[in-house]
Parts: sequence; structure tokens; C-alpha cells
Amino acid sequence: DEEILLLAMKDMNVAKLTSDDTPLFNGIVQDLFPGVETPVLNYGDLQTAIETQLTADNLQRVPVIITKIIQLYETKNSRHSVMIVGDTGSGKSVVWRTLKFA
Repeated sequence: DEEILLLAMKDMNVAKLTSDDTPLFNGIVQDLFPGVETPVLNYGDLQTAIETQLTADNLQRVPVIITKIIQLYETKNSRHSVMIVGDTGSGKSVVWRTLKFA
């Protein structure tokens, strides 16, 4: 039960955090759930489709972008709407377009 709660908390929050806030969130979660490991979900088929689509679009398969695409997928599965924000050139369009066609 703790693993499910921990996974739900991370699914709902990690994608919204900045890179500076993620370690702080992880520290709080470890304090709340000592000794509980977060289950790792396997997105093998999705990741393969993402990599194939990135290659088809003549884009590099950068691990950070692949992670962001999977986070968008997870967020879309748990929320009714999503707003993608970020600096110009940060990959927002690449993320949603790649997920759309993957």
C-alpha cells in the first residue's frame, strides 16, 4: 500500500517540479516513507515508439527529452488537462508532438 501511495505522489508531482525542487521533494518523500522503494514502471514499448518517432523526425534521442515525454504521458493518464510551459527552445513542442505520433 505504501508503494502505491508513493508512486501516486510522485506521478502527480514530479513532472511539475523544477530540477532544483526535485531533490527536495525526493528527500521529503524518503522522510515520509523510510525504507520504501519506488516501483519502477516499464515503458518499454512506449519508449521504443518514442525513440522511433524522434529518429523519424531527425531529432536526437536525448534521455532528458525521453523522460519528459514519458512524464507527459503519465500526467495525461491522471489529469483532465495539461499546460506545458517553459523557456523558448526547451523542447515543449518536441515533447507533445513526439507523444502524439509515438
